[in-house]
Amino acid sequence: MNLDEFDYDLPPALIAQAPPERREAARLLWLDRRTGALDETPFAALADRLRPGDLLVLNDTRVLPARLHARKPTGGRVEILLLPGAEGMAMLSTSKGLRRGTRLDLGAGAVAELLDDPREGRARLAFPGSDPAAVLADRGVMPLPPYIHREPGDPRDPIDRERYQTVYATRDGAVAAPTAGLHFTPALFDALAARGVGTARLTLHVGPGTFLPVRAADIAAHRVEPEWCEIPEATAGAVAACRARGGRVVAVGTTVTRALEWRAGDDRTVRAGSGACDLYLQPGHRFRVVDALVTNLHLPKSSLLILVAAFAGLEPVRAAYREAVRRGFRFYSYGDAMCIA
Repeated sequence: MNLDEFDYDLPPALIAQAPPERREAARLLWLDRRTGALDETPFAALADRLRPGDLLVLNDTRVLPARLHARKPTGGRVEILLLPGAEGMAMLSTSKGLRRGTRLDLGAGAVAELLDDPREGRARLAFPGSDPAAVLADRGVMPLPPYIHREPGDPRDPIDRERYQTVYATRDGAVAAPTAGLHFTPALFDALAARGVGTARLTLHVGPGTFLPVRAADIAAHRVEPEWCEIPEATAGAVAACRARGGRVVAVGTTVTRALEWRAGDDRTVRAGSGACDLYLQPGHRFRVVDALVTNLHLPKSSLLILVAAFAGLEPVRAAYREAVRRGFRFYSYGDAMCIA
């Protein structure tokens, strides 16, 4: 399939620049993937639309404040994105004028030193005289996607630290949030439990590949960067129990969908385990575990939109996105959501 088939027109005003006042205040576009029918409900009413016996699977990764604003010795700005678990590796917004030994001023006496020459915008860094964790705690900001505009010292930084994070995030390691989960609150989980909807967790640490565009004209030629993933025995068992009682496995987000399908057997079971998940879901994939998907509204020509089209069909998704634009839904990470069931 050609990448242009996954394009759509979006007025810039519909790209959400801040979260809604309350997490659960998002709108939810409901797509029936069997009929293509669309309707809308408040996200807070999600429990009313799910069935007793269904199982929600959540990604409990926690986003680190891994973006640092720095200055070159010449005074030019550099943005640093530290990559968790990568031995000091970082992505740099520019490599012009940077080489091994360059020291970047982080402010308040902290510096970052390049340990090698940048290659493809990446280099290893050290923080002479400072603990990296302390530098992030003091100077780091949340690594928001580039379409959410923030300047250094933006007064919304404290809000981003709270709201670009799910309420159930417990395991440090992501550089981007599993954004479908941003709408959930303790009160909504209480309503789901009262409805008889179960929950289970896995971990997939979202990496910098989530920001990278699909460049291949033929989508089959694209590859996604591996991301560390772990599915506990308890979650594999919860999926099996859901199947046995006739419930639906509802993935909260594309990361959960990839993780479950990565560890899926032909018998529709999920195998517990951990490793580097590099599964790229595109139209033609036979989904073996996921029955329904809660997800945000994604960028044109992105691997995330391709995944959604693989699950629901390209034409129903294109129609749903046109309707979301017509209704004035808010798009992308801080925007509204859809459920495909």
